[in-house]
Order: sequence, then structure tokens, then C-alpha cells
Amino acid sequence: MATAIYVPGARGREMGSVYVELTITNRLDAGLAERGMLSLDDVRSVTLDHVLVDTGASGLALPQEVVDRLGLPARREVPIRTAAGESTAWLYADAMLTIEGRSDTFSCIALPYGSQALLGCVTMEALGLQPDIRNHRLLLLPELPGDTHWLV
Repeated sequence: MATAIYVPGARGREMGSVYVELTITNRLDAGLAERGMLSLDDVRSVTLDHVLVDTGASGLALPQEVVDRLGLPARREVPIRTAAGESTAWLYADAMLTIEGRSDTFSCIALPYGSQALLGCVTMEALGLQPDIRNHRLLLLPELPGDTHWLV
């Protein structure tokens, strides 16, 4: 079976809840560092250790303070639907997300300051991750010849 990730501790063991650790990096900073135009020490990156896996959410949603710390570029205000109803939020670009060695670049929605970060199903699918609600973890889907989650 695939490698699993689970953040142990008192939090994250609520019925059916899955929490993960992930790292978000400003992809533009990383690109400049790869070209030698920015020091690796100046690449903005944040590791969050208690991100809620939310199968009811579609993408990545980060608290505004995390977006600000990363210096992600704002793209546009978009309509959103939450449990509290309909609203708008800002969409930010170039968030390079890394979970268990798998990385890709995504847009993210900014949530109000102090909010819980959310990892949604479209983002998980793009990274080949599957929630295991019973065991409170994420599973890495296979990326092997003859056994891969990549279907094209």
C-alpha cells in the first residue's frame, strides 16, 4: 500500500477528521533562486502542521496571514460558497505546495486572518493523494509504471 502521512497529537483525531503537514513556497521566488537571481535563504516558504483535509472544498485555501507572508500575487476576486453562505474572496497565484515529496503549483483562496487552512479535493487529486477517513491520514496513490493514478 502507499506511504501514509498523519500528523499525530491530541488535535486531528476527531471523528472522521484528517489533518496533514504541508509546505507552501512562493514559486516565483523558487524560480529566481534556481536561476541564481535570489538567495535560497530569501525564498519565502511556510510549513503548516495542522491543515484540514476538506473533501467538501475544491482547492487550497490559506489564511490571509500565510498568503501575506508568502507574498503571493493576487489575481482577482472570485465568488465562493462556504458553509456560512455565499461571499467573495481573493484568488492568489503561484503557491507551490509540497506534501510527502510531491509538489505542484496551485492558485489558492485567501481566508480571513486566523482561519483554518484547508486542502481540497481537486488539489489532492492533482498530487495523487486520497483521504483515509477511518485511519485519519492521507494516502499517496501510486506513481509506478503499470500502477499509476495518472489517467490521461
